[in-house]
Amino acid sequence: MVRLSLAALLLRFLFGGGAVVLASVLSKKLGGSVGGIFAAFPAVYLAALVAIRLDHTGNELVARSISLSQGALIGMGINILCAAAVGYLCAKRGWKRGLSLSIGGWFAVSLGVSYLLFSI
Repeated sequence: MVRLSLAALLLRFLFGGGAVVLASVLSKKLGGSVGGIFAAFPAVYLAALVAIRLDHTGNELVARSISLSQGALIGMGINILCAAAVGYLCAKRGWKRGLSLSIGGWFAVSLGVSYLLFSI
């Protein structure tokens, strides 16, 4: 059974929302490319690590941090593929369809990889 505390959910909300606000401001001030770099800030990953720290200590904290980091590395790789797909598909099919296809592809690939590697 998955257990999420209110503090963990709030941390994810604050870190994720803060990253989006920061990326939006930087995008307006410095351009879309700079905003895009900061949009890739791993806010949810960082929030998840902090939340693990709140809920666990000692060897269990280390083991859970390593497990989370392994999954995050794979997820970040899939994010790179998604960003490349957005760039390609938005130019070929328009931004709505290109973005929809890219996000749908990200979800399908993430689910498939999770199933193959971790047997969720």
